[in-house]
Amino acid sequence: MEALKGFDIDAPRWDQSTFMGRLKHFFNITDCRTVLLPDSRLDEAKALVESCRAGSVPPGTTVEQLHYAKKLYDSAFHPDTGDRMNLIGRMSFQVPGGMAITGFMLQFYRTVPAVVFWQWVNQSFNALVNYTNRNAASPITPKQIGVAYVTATSTALATAVGLNLYTKKAPPLVARWVPFAAVAAANCVNIPMMRQQEILNGIAVTDEDGNKLGHSRKAAVKGITQVVISRVTMAAPGMIILPIIMQRLEKYRFMQVSLMLFCIQEARNGTENRSHITVSYHQCIQVSNGFNTTI
Repeated sequence: MEALKGFDIDAPRWDQSTFMGRLKHFFNITDCRTVLLPDSRLDEAKALVESCRAGSVPPGTTVEQLHYAKKLYDSAFHPDTGDRMNLIGRMSFQVPGGMAITGFMLQFYRTVPAVVFWQWVNQSFNALVNYTNRNAASPITPKQIGVAYVTATSTALATAVGLNLYTKKAPPLVARWVPFAAVAAANCVNIPMMRQQEILNGIAVTDEDGNKLGHSRKAAVKGITQVVISRVTMAAPGMIILPIIMQRLEKYRFMQVSLMLFCIQEARNGTENRSHITVSYHQCIQVSNGFNTTI
């Protein structure tokens, strides 16, 4: 127990002033293996974290066990409310969930019904993720959530269907980029709509010691704008470059099997999604640092 004296469970395990430290931290809490754990195991981790915060660590507990409990806690519980988040909306689910949906959007883009269905699935998934990870300090009403969801989904569908019809006579590669255009357009609507309370009322601004200085709408607009830009930028590699690669590979005989194409896309998307989550978290850290000084 001597090793646990003065142990701060909320302190980052790795040095957050270095890139590798931040990378290890965010890979740790977005580990998709944590979504397989039962709720009872997650609740045990939460109880251990809370007991450590209260200074009453159970006898025989090791530092490694505390680190693992904090990993599970960060992956499954909302940082503001402490409530367990739904499985699909957790950041640790983004690799398997985002990988599958992106793969389907890139594979089934030729017909309007397929485009409509998979864009609807994607926007429903995004809306759930945005709601699950919302800022609890800026509550949003069910009506506002519904308006944001309908608006984002309608934007994505209108963009996808419109471009899909417009590119009927265009080169096949252009048609493959329609999903990216739809995702980009929807992100420009979905995120600001889901975070509209922050834009209207501002967000809390603190100094380096965590003391609240007031609320700032300018900081909220700046942060949300950066998130929108980062979301669109993060989607670009997998949804722009991958279709070019697939276009060339499909010319070869061994690539004529549709299942093989889909599996390759899924593997590629899995790598992209893991990178995207890390960048997204890094973006949040940068925005948070900016909020400490911007009012």
